[in-house]
Amino acid sequence: MKAMVLNEYDASAKFQATELPRPTVKAGHVVARVAATSVNTVDTMIRQMGKDLPLSPDLPAVLGMDFAGTIEAVGEGVTGFAPGDEVYGCAGGLADLQGTLAEFMLADVKLIAHKPKTLSMREAAALPLVGITAYEGLRRAGAKAGQKVLVHGGAGGVGHVAVQLAKHFGADVYATASGDKQMGIIETYGATAIDYKAEKVADYVAKHTDGTGFDVIFDSVGGANITNSFEAAALNGQVATTVSLLELDLTPAHFKGLSLHVVFMLIPMLYDHQREEHGAILSKLAEIADAGALKPLLDETSFGLDEVGKAHDRLTSGQAIGKVVMEIVV
Repeated sequence: MKAMVLNEYDASAKFQATELPRPTVKAGHVVARVAATSVNTVDTMIRQMGKDLPLSPDLPAVLGMDFAGTIEAVGEGVTGFAPGDEVYGCAGGLADLQGTLAEFMLADVKLIAHKPKTLSMREAAALPLVGITAYEGLRRAGAKAGQKVLVHGGAGGVGHVAVQLAKHFGADVYATASGDKQMGIIETYGATAIDYKAEKVADYVAKHTDGTGFDVIFDSVGGANITNSFEAAALNGQVATTVSLLELDLTPAHFKGLSLHVVFMLIPMLYDHQREEHGAILSKLAEIADAGALKPLLDETSFGLDEVGKAHDRLTSGQAIGKVVMEIVV
């Protein structure tokens, strides 16, 4: 099979078209023909940082985590899936798991689900990592109807899904962004857009919550922005973040009695820990999508498997709005 392989780790490292043996199915797994895959920030981090990240595969490496495709073979003990089924998932591209930048991949059945019927392969391939991250964060924070939920980075890869899911859960949703295009995207989801460059935290807290703060904050920006989340949160509020790689003064969180939830969705793949949870979330996301309440935002660009380098460049340029997706023609 054709695969795009990295033989070195560096931000400018080239992906090489390589012929690799087609995966052989094994117990508890499926072999899927990959139709589409999307680029996530973690993919670009692995390419750049290599073994400085504890989750990076040994070289030569086939990266790529998200995919949508069709099952070719099922292993012993697999139930609920059959050859010909259209599936999607986040199932490779780290540690010893072959990634999605190939015509075929071996996937643990616990990490996949049936593809949403109303989404194309390109759309479905954009959803797994960001969808699981958003769902897990909102659920751990207890987002529900009647609450005011603030999403930082509401037009981003994870953020735009979190906005839609919070609306689906019945919350009153607000989201930060900048620029007319990003603000417009948030408004189309039925949420209130906040221009974080034009409004201070205290100002939009006063404007939208009468100064009491938001019940739940989903911070997909993270890092130094977590301090803004603490400032915007209500007393005994919930803060979920996807980026917490920093030293942080928790004093503001202490005096508000905040709960902080750190979401690192790669744990099941990396440690083979409760992988079935990802399959269950993917099934739930498919139901929500097919009910018309969730649709991935795709960047206007389109790439093939041979153009993975360009796809990475598009994401790291900061110019992409929505997920960057590659289609794999077999």
